[in-house]
Amino acid sequence: MKDIKFKFEELQVYQKALDFVDLSYKTIKNFPDIERYALASQFTRASLSVALNIAEGSGDSNSQFNRFLQIAIGSVKECVVCITIAKRQGYIKIEQEIELREKLEELSKMITSLQKYLKTNSKN
Repeated sequence: MKDIKFKFEELQVYQKALDFVDLSYKTIKNFPDIERYALASQFTRASLSVALNIAEGSGDSNSQFNRFLQIAIGSVKECVVCITIAKRQGYIKIEQEIELREKLEELSKMITSLQKYLKTNSKN
């Protein structure tokens, strides 16, 4: 079977977003059952949104892609809030919070760099 790849799958920022999705799923395994449909759900939806918006916007014009990347940045911020709440509620340890925040900071910088690139190389 031929290995079929979409262009967005080659983007390093997309791969990092998928890595964060994996980490978010790993993290919520430690959340109490009461949070399954609340904080855990919101955290996974926000982390998924980062990867989904990168993928969805990648085939559009630079200005459209930039719009989707802005939504992805908003989802990164949502993840930060979820992490903060999880730490305050005692669902994660400080080491987990630091790791998650570092990954989100890296993702945020990569998305912002891609936005700058798109703006300077805008064809349409």
